[in-house]
Amino acid sequence: MNEIMTSAPAQVIISIVPIVGITFGAVIVFFYLLWRHHEIKLQIKTGTFVPKSFNFAAFSLLTGLLLTGVGIILTLVFAIIDRFSYSILGGLIPTVIGICLLIFYKIYPDFHRNDK
Repeated sequence: MNEIMTSAPAQVIISIVPIVGITFGAVIVFFYLLWRHHEIKLQIKTGTFVPKSFNFAAFSLLTGLLLTGVGIILTLVFAIIDRFSYSILGGLIPTVIGICLLIFYKIYPDFHRNDK
């Protein structure tokens, strides 16, 4: 076994990089949410706030299609690489979630009643 050992300072830097990235991401998300909160408060005070509606039907359809597609590809790749082992669950789980979202989109009556 030919193992390459990295130096101690390199190992410290390699372990700090993800921590710094996650910290910066959390700070950015926090300040975005804080800014958005203040923006909405000022819009309510001035009377210009218009609540945004969220299209659950489109979200359910898009998420279902994306998860089903990604899950099928992952299932095929894992089946080819490892044959049928526990790693295939990495593809089957998103596939099943995507199919369930597509079924939910199809059978939920309020989606189609509101579209017309």
